[in-house]
Amino acid sequence: MEKTALVWLSMLFDWRNALVIAKPGTFIRWHRAGFRLVWRWKSRRPGCPALPKNIRALVRRMARENPCWGEERIADELLLKLGVDVSPRTVHKYLRCTPGPGGASSQHWSTFVRNHAQAIVACDFLAVVTASFRVLYVFVALEVGSRRLLHLNVTTHPTAEWTLQQFRETLPGGHPYRFLIHDRGATLSARSDYELTGFDFLIPLSESHLRRILLQCTTHYNRGRPHSSLGPGIPERFQSKVPASGHRHRLPNGYRVMARPVVGELHHEYGLQKEAA
Repeated sequence: MEKTALVWLSMLFDWRNALVIAKPGTFIRWHRAGFRLVWRWKSRRPGCPALPKNIRALVRRMARENPCWGEERIADELLLKLGVDVSPRTVHKYLRCTPGPGGASSQHWSTFVRNHAQAIVACDFLAVVTASFRVLYVFVALEVGSRRLLHLNVTTHPTAEWTLQQFRETLPGGHPYRFLIHDRGATLSARSDYELTGFDFLIPLSESHLRRILLQCTTHYNRGRPHSSLGPGIPERFQSKVPASGHRHRLPNGYRVMARPVVGELHHEYGLQKEAA
């Protein structure tokens, strides 16, 4: 191939005057230097174009209004609610993010959960301290496959009998689930400690106030919060299809973005509203 190329080049100019005798190693060094120059020339243009100015402003607005959201959550919200297809990596460019600690989970466990997600229910307790320093305990049960909250309840004394009744209400006769996940009170890992720093905090005034908050959380979690594991998707999606814009980085013409605070303004849900003619 090289000989053929040299023959063709010899027809374009008098190669005898440009002839240089060089060692093979010198020729290889020249070739490598030339390749670096060509690659530098090809890479002089920027990669992906920047997001439109209004989308960049919207990304920063979402981050500002929802301090605990990361780039993946913002990207899911943009895609599912507004029809703007932006990767989490692109969102990351416009945010000041601090990556969490590394570490991989067990492949065997993740494979099991992935293969049996639709048949798994996970449950746990969380403690809530009211404004009067009263301790309340919240029982939470989650369907792993759809990320849908199945059951919530509050008690001041989580006895074994009370907990058993919660299982009866969560898993009625004829349910499709095969596995129930719950902890044994083991010490949380360092990774869990890190994740806890990003949790939302809201001090309930009373038990009835806590119940209202949990009802709002359930509605938001099942009907408004994007879940990456669903594609991304929403467990109980009821919103109409997002109008097409013709470009993945543009909002549909004739629509504007509306933000609705939920769960005591800890989070916001975004949607499109048709502008008045």
